[in-house]
Amino acid sequence: MATQIYVNLPVKNLNKSIEFFTKLGFSFNPQFTDESATCMIIGDNIYAMLLVEERFKDFTKKPITDATKSTEVLIAIDAATRADVDTMVKNAIAAGGSTYADPMDYGWMYQHSFADLDGHQWEILYMDESAIPQDLNG
Repeated sequence: MATQIYVNLPVKNLNKSIEFFTKLGFSFNPQFTDESATCMIIGDNIYAMLLVEERFKDFTKKPITDATKSTEVLIAIDAATRADVDTMVKNAIAAGGSTYADPMDYGWMYQHSFADLDGHQWEILYMDESAIPQDLNG
């Protein structure tokens, strides 16, 4: 079973992406950072490798999707509270990102979202596990 996850994302401008995500409270592992890539620490054993597009091309033979025009992936991460969800989205917008959906409140789960500078979609959610309905399908 896997013990870590690395999400690899192409970015147009690495320095601007580092600045953007730093404003959201993320940090970076300098051991895996150079002029073409950085390792953003999302949580314990959860990382996003931000790679300039030319470096990203070393890992795939397929064309890179323009995330501002097509959805390639939805990245969902949790927050400790509902207020933390709203704060992260607010900070993302202030740092140059944008929202692409209204907040959704399911009672037991609250989520909001933003798109980063390259259009990658981030879902931020708070979940009250004690309030999860017994049967989510019914």
